[in-house]
Amino acid sequence: MDRHLPRPSWWEQLQLLALGPRDALLFLICQSYRTFISGFELLPPRYLAWTSRIRARRAFYRAVKNVPAYGQFVGEQNSNPAVTPETDKDSYIKKFSPDARCVGGEIPITQTMIDESSGSTGTPYNWVRSLRERHDSHLFISYFASYCFGSEPWITINAFSMGAWATGLNMGIALQRNSIVKNTGPDLTKIFNTLSFFGNKHNYLILGYPPFLKQLIDVAEKTGFPLEQYRLNALVGGEGMSEGLRDYLLTRFKKVYSGYGATDLEIGIAGETPLSVAIRRLARDNEQVRHQIFGRDSRLPMIFQFNPLMHYVEVNENRELIFTITRSSLLSPRIRYNVHDEGGVMRYDEMERALAQLGVEIKSLAPQNGEPILRMPFLWVYGRRDFTISVMGANIYPEDLEQCLYAHPELAKITRSFCQSLAETANGGVKPRFLFELEVEPTDELKQRFSESILQHLVKLNADFREAYHEYPETLVPEIELYRLGQGPFKNDTGRIKQVRMV
Repeated sequence: MDRHLPRPSWWEQLQLLALGPRDALLFLICQSYRTFISGFELLPPRYLAWTSRIRARRAFYRAVKNVPAYGQFVGEQNSNPAVTPETDKDSYIKKFSPDARCVGGEIPITQTMIDESSGSTGTPYNWVRSLRERHDSHLFISYFASYCFGSEPWITINAFSMGAWATGLNMGIALQRNSIVKNTGPDLTKIFNTLSFFGNKHNYLILGYPPFLKQLIDVAEKTGFPLEQYRLNALVGGEGMSEGLRDYLLTRFKKVYSGYGATDLEIGIAGETPLSVAIRRLARDNEQVRHQIFGRDSRLPMIFQFNPLMHYVEVNENRELIFTITRSSLLSPRIRYNVHDEGGVMRYDEMERALAQLGVEIKSLAPQNGEPILRMPFLWVYGRRDFTISVMGANIYPEDLEQCLYAHPELAKITRSFCQSLAETANGGVKPRFLFELEVEPTDELKQRFSESILQHLVKLNADFREAYHEYPETLVPEIELYRLGQGPFKNDTGRIKQVRMV
C-alpha cells in the first residue's frame, strides 16, 4: 500500500522548508493576545492564505505517515497522488475505529478528553481530543472574547449544556482566562439566582444557544426579573442566528456575538467580530451588497472571521465547506473534512475590494472600540444541506423561516421553537409545512396570522419561492401547525441540546 501513498513533489518540499522558520515565528506571535491582534493587522492576506495552504499540505503528509486509518484511506481512495480526497462521517469516521484514526494508532490513556456530538442530524458520535489541541482552541476563544468584549472585568455565566458535549465544559475553561466563570448550564433559575446574588454592580457575559437566550429574556419579563438593570453581553453558538433574533437579544444585551464550530472538528473555528456583523447587517439591508458577496441566495448567512494559521478552509463544487485543522497537536487529525455546511470563504483584501466596488470602505463599517480591524479571512455559513425542503423547484431553508418569523416581533415573542417539513396533499402532491411551538394557547385566529405573515415574507425574501408561488399558488401556500410547549413534534426538544429544524 505504501507505494500508492503520495509524496511531496520537489516544489512542495521547497515550500514546506520555507514555511519552517516562518511558522515558528508565527506560533510565537500567537501566544500573546497583543501580538496576536497586531500580527494579523500587519501580515498581508495573501501571505496568510499561502501559509494556511502549505500548513494544510504539511498536515496531510503528517497524517498519511502517522495515522493508520488515514494512510489506508488515502491509499484506497487516491488514483491520482496529487489529489487529496475529502473525508466525512460516512466515508471516514464510520469506516475506521477511533484508535485507528489517532496518531500512532491508539488513544492515549492520559490527557485525553472525549466529547459527544449533539446527534441533531442522527446518531451522536464520540470524538477524542488531546490536552494540547484543547489548549490551542481555548486560547483562540479567549482572544476572540477579549477582542469582542474588551478587557473590563466581567463574570461569565456559562449556560451551554454541560456534560459530554464539546461546547459546555470547554467554553467554561476557555473563558477562565478572561473572567470569573460559573457553569450553570441552561438552568434559568440558577442564572437568575446568580445575577441576584452578585448584583448589578458587575458586568456579565452569558454564554448559550441563541433560542435559550431569547427564552431567558421572555421568562425574565414574564416573572418580573429586572434584566434591564444589569450590564449584559452575550456569546452564542451551536446554531445559526438571524439578525432579527440578534435585534431581539439586543433589547437586553449590549453586545451579541456568535462563534462557529462543529463537534466533528472542534469548537472555536471562527467567530463573529464587529466588522463581520457590520458586513452582514449591510448585506441584509442592501441587496447589491448581498449579491456582490454571496450571489443570488435568499438566505443571509452567518459571517465570521477565522485564524488561517489554525484552519485551512476550502469550498467544493456543492458550496460545502471543507476544513483542514493544520496544527500538529491534533490527536485525531481532520484533513479536508466535510461537515456538509454550505458556505464560502474570502480573504480580507478580497472582501475589501468587493465592498469598494459598491462604494463602501471596509474600515468605515466596524465600530471604533480601540482595537485594530482584524485582517483575517472571512467565512460564511448558511447551514446544513440536509435541513432543506424543496417544493416545485423552490428550496426553503430554516434560515428563511427564522427571518420571516422575526419580521413580526409580536409573533416571535410568543414562539419558543419552529421546524419545517413537507405535507402530502389529497391528490398525492406535496406542499410546505411549517410548525411552531408557542408559549400561548393556539387559536384559529393566531394560525391565520402566522399563515399570512410567513407567506407574505417568504414571497418577498426567497426569489425561487416567489417564482414558484406565482406559477403554483395553491401548492405553495404553506400549511401551518401550532403547538403548545412540548407538544407534537417538539415533545422531544426538552432532552436535546439543540432544537431540531426538520421533521
